[in-house]
Amino acid sequence: MFRLLPPVTRGCAFFVLVFFNTFFWALPLYAIAILKLLLPTPWWRRVSERTLMGIAQLWVGDNNAILDLTQRIEWVVEGAEELERETWYIVSSNHQSWADVLVLQRVFHRRIPFLKFFIKRQLIWVPLLGLAWWALDLPFMHRHSKEYLARHPERIGEDLKTTRDACRRFTKTPTTILNFLEGTRFSPEKKARQQSPYRHLLKPKAGGIALVVDAMGDRLRSLLDVSVVYVGRSARFWDFASGRVSRVVVRVRGIEIPDEFRHGDYQDDPLFRQRFQDWVAELWAAKDQWMEETVAGE
Repeated sequence: MFRLLPPVTRGCAFFVLVFFNTFFWALPLYAIAILKLLLPTPWWRRVSERTLMGIAQLWVGDNNAILDLTQRIEWVVEGAEELERETWYIVSSNHQSWADVLVLQRVFHRRIPFLKFFIKRQLIWVPLLGLAWWALDLPFMHRHSKEYLARHPERIGEDLKTTRDACRRFTKTPTTILNFLEGTRFSPEKKARQQSPYRHLLKPKAGGIALVVDAMGDRLRSLLDVSVVYVGRSARFWDFASGRVSRVVVRVRGIEIPDEFRHGDYQDDPLFRQRFQDWVAELWAAKDQWMEETVAGE
């Protein structure tokens, strides 16, 4: 029924359904999180964390059902068949719109551990979702500007500490960490401003993923290199929600993280930093080439 609605009406219906689904699951999520704070025993912490992840998976499952109910998207997914739920992954994907998170959650739902990602601290005030992200133990980052750090040098290193502390917690149970290496959503204007050498990507920022790999150590052995192409009007979230995207093509490549990168000093070792950046650049060039061939084939 929803699939037959005009685009604007369908988009509104999509947002209303996702809002009520989020509201429905946020209430038990908040309740368990509060009890986790009030009863900080090891046994209850383990039980509550499993319960919170279970609620999050149900929320994602319902969002996937809403996508099927409201959209006529043809999903083409390659390489997501042989994944494990009881292991550690880092997912690296190109970033075009907020729809990327819904796409990735759909592709990896119950195939790997629930996706966790680092969030700007200001987003904790987003209605419903901000507290839900806090309850799910997603790390909040300050991400101060260079100008701010120049005025407040005492704040330098805060985000590094947050990342290391979060990764230390993540080593205790199988976890998937999502990292958008571009650091922001792609647009032709940003590409031109950066003078990016890629046709469909911004320049990757390797520092964040290097820190996660180092902090997770031998727990983290596989990187899932994900490439997403939207076929239709555009990749904008509203176009996605209102049914203007007809086809989503996703390629997942499982890549073993080289041993040399698990225990290096990205911050203070220039040679290590260059080798790591060269490795990421190779992944990015291959991703850009695949996206070019996929777009041309559509």
